[in-house]
Amino acid sequence: MKNCDVLIVGAGIVGLTIAREIKLRWPDRSIIVLEKEADVALHASGRNSGVLHAGFYYEPSSLKAKLTSTGNLQMHQFCEERGIKVNRCGKLVVATSSDELGSLATLYERGIANGVTLHIVTEQDAREIEPRIHTIEKAIYSPNTSSVDPVLVTRKVAEECENLGISLITGEVFINGEEQQNSVRVKTSRRVMIAGALINAAGLYADRVAHIFGVGTGLQLQPFKGLYLYANKSFGSLRTHVYPVPDLRNPFLGVHFTLAVNGRVKVGPTATPALWREQYGWRDGFSVHELAETTRTLIKIMAAPGSTIRKSAASEAAKYSKHFLVKQAARLVPGTTVHQFQGWGRPGIRAQLVDRSTMTLVSDFRIEKGSRSIHILNAVSPAFTSSLSFASLVADELEQIG
Repeated sequence: MKNCDVLIVGAGIVGLTIAREIKLRWPDRSIIVLEKEADVALHASGRNSGVLHAGFYYEPSSLKAKLTSTGNLQMHQFCEERGIKVNRCGKLVVATSSDELGSLATLYERGIANGVTLHIVTEQDAREIEPRIHTIEKAIYSPNTSSVDPVLVTRKVAEECENLGISLITGEVFINGEEQQNSVRVKTSRRVMIAGALINAAGLYADRVAHIFGVGTGLQLQPFKGLYLYANKSFGSLRTHVYPVPDLRNPFLGVHFTLAVNGRVKVGPTATPALWREQYGWRDGFSVHELAETTRTLIKIMAAPGSTIRKSAASEAAKYSKHFLVKQAARLVPGTTVHQFQGWGRPGIRAQLVDRSTMTLVSDFRIEKGSRSIHILNAVSPAFTSSLSFASLVADELEQIG
């Protein structure tokens, strides 16, 4: 006897939106979402910036490009239909030197190819949008980049899941599992469960779950810690997000100014390697095994030919200094000083996928399948923005399993 038709491991925004999508498509299917924590949104889903990205950073052939622009519109609609506040502040991407104008043009071309509404604006026009910014000659303006409260959104999706009849089980840990001919047998910290299919949306531990099923064994998740520094009242506010032109070889976007849903300004994030997977503080989630694993992998990544992480390691480590981080931000908004910032926000951990064969960072979303299981192995930014369209894709994959 099956406990459920579909068992989903992980009650973050990705796991919950997948559960919701499956139930909306096939109302008669029984679904269980298994979460090791006592509540939802305690990890990446509740610790991200809350920015709804428009989708212009990504190669047109990528899953991120395919899912983000649609996901952006869907998430806006989801929030507005439910009375969840959205700060439709837009985003400026500014050039701090003439050397960045080529990459700025590439971003614009990608955005247009991805169906994103974008505008190339002059330096004067950019200052009319946000008078405090500095840019060289041009900037990109994205009117559909916004902010929401990610915890509130994730909890609303969880509430809708339960209202649809989806069983959300918290405080229960996935231990192991195996695929059988027409089902998946799973052992948890409390019981043995049988499901028709399993979807692995376990975030920082998704690779561990996948490896148990013999899936994605050449891939590993590497944690990177992100911290934002919050402005005080003396800084005032901005009219829009302000981002630099990123290094397109890296999956990180560089130090930028973000407007929270309430208009509060923060700068960051850092993208420093974490020493274990849930290293929010110096002792949180400490694991000797993970310390050894992540350190060993980081050394290999940095030693790999052409490693971009090796080149950026020193500057990332320096971002733990408020003075250094604010100095980076001041290139975008001149006159910004460390005295205008009061303290760090809650840290987040980016579960960044690494290809072990090349020791390079995987930039795109990554989904791998077993015979009765689907494994989401690289649900990094902009996964929150893309979660509703991502869920539709995973439901399509589930339909192929049968």
